[in-house]
Amino acid sequence: MRTLFFYFLIVCAGTGGELCVARGMKVVGEVKDFRPLALLRLIPRALRIPWMWLGVALMTTAFFSLLAVLATENVSLVVPVTALSYGAGALGGKFFLGEQVTPRRWAGVLLVCAGVALVVIGRG
Repeated sequence: MRTLFFYFLIVCAGTGGELCVARGMKVVGEVKDFRPLALLRLIPRALRIPWMWLGVALMTTAFFSLLAVLATENVSLVVPVTALSYGAGALGGKFFLGEQVTPRRWAGVLLVCAGVALVVIGRG
């Protein structure tokens, strides 16, 4: 049950963090200049956006949850199960960020989820 909780945190907190950072970056705007000095000037703007801080906190939670699971489970199981974040990301993109998710993308997400199911079933 503990491991299942950590998997839940990895998928939900990790994806939630990515969605929050994406939302924050939409406020910052498109990055067009990738020179080091220009990127350094971008950092203070990004750090003033609460979505960025929430995203980093959620991704930190997901990272430490991943470490906890990797301490007890095989990586050949952990990595495929974390791929469920693709489904969470598509749902979050559609409902949280208002993105359009095409039927082809949904098909891909379903294929990934089916692959995860096969890995978990074959775990025995």
